[in-house]
Amino acid sequence: MSPDVLQELIAGWQRGDVEWSTVDARLRAAFAATVPAEDVLVDLDRDHRCGFPEVVFGVGKSSAAIVAVFAAQVTAGQNSLATRVSPEQAEAVCQAFPDAQSNSMARTVSLMRTPPKLQGRVVVVTAGTSDRPVAEEVIETARWMGCETDLVIDVGVAGPHRLIAQRERLQAGNAVVVVAGMEGALPSVVAGWVSVPVIAVPTSVGYGANLGGFAALLSMLNSCAANVAVVNIDAGFKGGYLAAMIARQSRL
Repeated sequence: MSPDVLQELIAGWQRGDVEWSTVDARLRAAFAATVPAEDVLVDLDRDHRCGFPEVVFGVGKSSAAIVAVFAAQVTAGQNSLATRVSPEQAEAVCQAFPDAQSNSMARTVSLMRTPPKLQGRVVVVTAGTSDRPVAEEVIETARWMGCETDLVIDVGVAGPHRLIAQRERLQAGNAVVVVAGMEGALPSVVAGWVSVPVIAVPTSVGYGANLGGFAALLSMLNSCAANVAVVNIDAGFKGGYLAAMIARQSRL
């Protein structure tokens, strides 16, 4: 609860326009750190502490649990995002909240009752079209956090002319996320063309010696480009979240 809202609430009670029971309920809700919902505890204070509400990781959760989390966040006036959801989970959320948006490729579902002010631009780059699902998770996360996004697809190092043709789009971002599997070389190349942080997301795309993305992860960790940072394998949400925080800060 912002100081202005609190001041108006107390002023309304002093004028007699607001019942004390309403003030009490609003204050209790504002200071509630967690709210039980189905088989989870919703961290409603996350928005205040960290700038954005808690995000649901859908794996292992029931559809009812995800719906319950969204309901608790709606009651608290917060936006909602769930990642790695199954088609059944996404359908349940969209049935409960008809204005929710589902992206089957990204495996996300979001609910934006109060869209944040657009601030910052995140450019997302894929080495190949096989990396697209992880890139879509990056896009959905950055958009949910209030960033403009631009998706540059299929510009891997096997065809270097494709990347050079997109350098103006790359340089228009406040942060760049590069999603790549195989040998994971693309983030280093992209980083040589931009003056902003590059978040590298290794994917599990590749043949046997790719080791499920471990080879790409090690390549990215050993990048000689100073502006490259690396997140976990297939971690599109983490890459998008970090890039969005960077991009939004750059516009302050």
